[in-house]
Amino acid sequence: MPVTPDDLFARLDELGIETATQRHPPVFTVEESKRLRGDLIGSHCKNLLLKDKKGVVWLVVTLEDRDIDMKDLRRRIGSSHLSFGKADLLLDVLGVEPGAVTPFALINDTTQRVRVVLDREMMAGEHLNYHPLTNTATTRITPSDLLIFVRACGHEPQIADL
Repeated sequence: MPVTPDDLFARLDELGIETATQRHPPVFTVEESKRLRGDLIGSHCKNLLLKDKKGVVWLVVTLEDRDIDMKDLRRRIGSSHLSFGKADLLLDVLGVEPGAVTPFALINDTTQRVRVVLDREMMAGEHLNYHPLTNTATTRITPSDLLIFVRACGHEPQIADL
């Protein structure tokens, strides 16, 4: 059973991680998010669940406006040919629906099936914004606290120049 947003916030509190969350209508794309986020400070991000030809599942987290060339990405992260993960894989591995992909969903990857890649430029920001397991809210976190959370979920993220 996937973790709920309330469970996520409780875990963040347990880890001593401060966040700020803003509720909003559901968003499914970066463009929708841009229209609805108002004055939410910090870098806004996109999250790509990918699967390579060898069956490895990747979560690539980057700045929202970063263009991703899949051939170049696989070279940078050391994967084989990449394709986008389907909705059933997303639900099975991260416990979220399309539109709600987020590094916070790593809390549901209890078998550490996902390899995590974080954009180096994104991680240089002061604050980062992600959905808290639902696309009806956005939660702000610092890059250092994001690393604490990801590691507490049993993942060692790869920081890459994307």
